Amino acid sequence: MSRGQGIYHSGPVVWAATVASTCLLLYLFQKVLWLVVPFVLALVIYYALSPIKLRLVLAGFTHDAATGLVSAGAFALFVLGLVLVLPKLLTDAVAWQGAASRYIEGGVNLAMATLQHLERSVAMFAHARLSDQLAGQIAEASDGFARKYLAGIAMTVAAWAPSLLLAPFLAFFMLRDGWRFKKFLGQAVPNAFFERTLYLLDQMDCTARLYFLGLIQLTVLDTLCLAGGLWLLGVSGPLLLGLVTAVLAWIPYIGSILGCVLVVLVAATDFPGNPAVAYGAVGLFLIVRLLDDFIFMPLTIGRSLRMHPLLTVLMIFVGGAVAGVPGLMLVLPVLGVVMVQGETIGMVITDPRLRARHVHAKRLRQQVVTEDLRL
Repeated sequence: MSRGQGIYHSGPVVWAATVASTCLLLYLFQKVLWLVVPFVLALVIYYALSPIKLRLVLAGFTHDAATGLVSAGAFALFVLGLVLVLPKLLTDAVAWQGAASRYIEGGVNLAMATLQHLERSVAMFAHARLSDQLAGQIAEASDGFARKYLAGIAMTVAAWAPSLLLAPFLAFFMLRDGWRFKKFLGQAVPNAFFERTLYLLDQMDCTARLYFLGLIQLTVLDTLCLAGGLWLLGVSGPLLLGLVTAVLAWIPYIGSILGCVLVVLVAATDFPGNPAVAYGAVGLFLIVRLLDDFIFMPLTIGRSLRMHPLLTVLMIFVGGAVAGVPGLMLVLPVLGVVMVQGETIGMVITDPRLRARHVHAKRLRQQVVTEDLRL
């Protein structure tokens, strides 16, 4: 707290508590991931629909009526999209299966060609005969894939389906009762801290909204960079590939690896006799990921959450170490919310006037309660 101007600045104790609280929350979220994932999806739906609901409320509708209209409209659009898209998806399902097999075959051919080139160039690889071993493992995996993995994949999808259905359900009640919940929390705090409570709730809402806005900006930047590079390399469908890989990058590192594999498979299939294109795609992906982690993410999500770029990068690694893939996905929004809470609590603790108001209010209530006892 600056004594002359009354401006609060977070100190080392608040920052240490913020980082420790973030790590603890990430560890706990990892244990209840079945609830965290639909809640995050519900937040995405909520922040996409809340501006429309707010416009209806300002136009004179009640909160419940506005929520009903917005929810009905969103559901109608979803059903319309299914009606328009689902028949085409079913029609093209067989073609997609063939295309997937073709792309996988192209990736396998690229790997075999790379290993054979290494065996011809390096004696150590020639003695190891890695290409023969890879060919045997591919044949074994192809024969037992359905038996080993399809049952597990089906069980995983079946286990996650009910929890994912919670997302629209939670989003609906966020739209309808979010303002009631804020009012409930505001009424539960002492009057001396009422203004700070309103500030805290508003800043938490703003932090979550800015995170998702920064995520969209990051996705656009990644899509443009990847699509431009793939177009220069001559890979087919550069814009679609760029968009898919940018969305996969929402899962840091793991999603990036999956996106890189996808791009390499397409490049290897499009240019079966020219592996340099696939290697160029790998180089492009590495460059974009470095830009993403050290420039784009600090400038979009980090700036939206008002975090220092160094803190943004370090906390990504900390989140992955504490909670794995869920930690990578959730570390920045959780850190942003905890930062707001830490700063607000710091403001209250270091503000002697707020504490004095609270003590004075308690004294007045005590006098009112005991007034009749003194008569």
